[in-house]
Amino acid sequence: MIFLAILGIILAIVGGIGMLIVAFRESVLWGIGCFLIPLVSLIFVISHWEEAKKPFLIQVCGVALIFVSGVMNSGNA
Repeated sequence: MIFLAILGIILAIVGGIGMLIVAFRESVLWGIGCFLIPLVSLIFVISHWEEAKKPFLIQVCGVALIFVSGVMNSGNA
C-alpha cells in the first residue's frame, strides 16, 4: 500500500509542477497567483481548461491514489 501512496505523491507533485508551468506560460501573474493562493489554481483550471486539463487530471489521479492507499491501509489497523 505504501507503493500506491508514493506513486500518488509523485503524480500529485508532477501535476502541480505542470500546472505552474502552464500558469506561468499564460502570464506571470497567473503563475504567482497559482503558486501562492490555492483557490487561484482552481479558477485558472476552470478558465483555461484546454491548457490546464492534463496537469489537473494528473494531480487528481495522484490524490485519488493517496486516498485509496489510505483507505486500504486503514483496513489493516
